[in-house]
Amino acid sequence: MIYKEFQPDKLLTDFVKNYWWFDNSTTQQLDFTILPDGCFDLIVSFDNHKKEEISLTGIWTKQVEVSIEPNRQLFGIRFKLLAVDYILQQNISSFCDSEQIKETDFWQLDKTSFTDLESVTEKLNKIMLSVLGSQKGIDSRKQNLFSLLYQTNGEQTIEKYSQQVFWTTRQINRYFKDRFGIPLKSYCKILRLFASYKHIKKGQLYPEQNYFDQSHFIKNLKKHTGNNPTELFENKNDRFLQLTTMTEK
Repeated sequence: MIYKEFQPDKLLTDFVKNYWWFDNSTTQQLDFTILPDGCFDLIVSFDNHKKEEISLTGIWTKQVEVSIEPNRQLFGIRFKLLAVDYILQQNISSFCDSEQIKETDFWQLDKTSFTDLESVTEKLNKIMLSVLGSQKGIDSRKQNLFSLLYQTNGEQTIEKYSQQVFWTTRQINRYFKDRFGIPLKSYCKILRLFASYKHIKKGQLYPEQNYFDQSHFIKNLKKHTGNNPTELFENKNDRFLQLTTMTEK
């Protein structure tokens, strides 16, 4: 298989985590378990490099099993949550743990050649920067909240986040449920677990995140990934794609 990631324009870092490309260049079906990572994706799928479908995922709160047939390719934009309001400009709450099929001409992707992936990312950078430029402004409470969430891996209490961004817990939870389909507390759990994956990959099965104890951590991990730390660490047959492709930073 071939897996690549590309970084977005620096002006998009609050909205886009990365672009990615996956190519099953083998002659066999590849089966993976995708773990919740706190992001959502716009995905263009191909059959032998011929565009087939564009889909937008919601937030994944649990693992999802995917099978990729031979000669299938996928191109994705991995979005951070602030992109819902300022890039996509649509709620994704109705398809949490699912996906929505988009029109084939979305962002003129039907007319885009994917033979040069760097050119594709440059084109998408320009499109999204143009969308941002048409906005009247970004709500500083939202921007500060997401900045804090990513910096702290969701480890603080909802009350503390509320106090730091001067936004009531009730308003924050209403916003999260309306836009993403889950409360902030649930999202924080996903961020904390995702932050633990890099430790698990190195064999550190006891979390460095702020969990009450090991059993509390394992309970949350199994709820959201369906697996315990040892199973994730062993990663048999490279089943967990994010752990397989994760690099040290």
